Amino acid sequence: QVQLVESGGGLVQPGGSLRLSCAASGSILSFNVMAWYRQAPGKKRELVASIGRSGSTNYADSAKGRFTISRGTAKNTVYLQMNSLEPDDAAVYTCWADGPGDYWGQGTQVTVSS
Repeated sequence: QVQLVESGGGLVQPGGSLRLSCAASGSILSFNVMAWYRQAPGKKRELVASIGRSGSTNYADSAKGRFTISRGTAKNTVYLQMNSLEPDDAAVYTCWADGPGDYWGQGTQVTVSS
């Protein structure tokens, strides 16, 4: 069974930075696409950023210029560097990876508050 585990969330002040990590374990050692989603209370889950095997990336408009998605050489890890964080960025951030089905992590909480 493939498992995705996120880490790196926490409490930061507006304007601060966090680096989220996601590591996959199981029989699948690499993925074509990995991504970060987020969901705030009362809101739908939204795609923040995605990255393909070749390194091609896509970002939500709200993340462009502030967030950077990257992945490890084994293609079973993905990172999200978040800079200039705003209160609207507060959410549970969840890792996703493609495969025979969709694989989701349990999420890591990001809180942005003064």
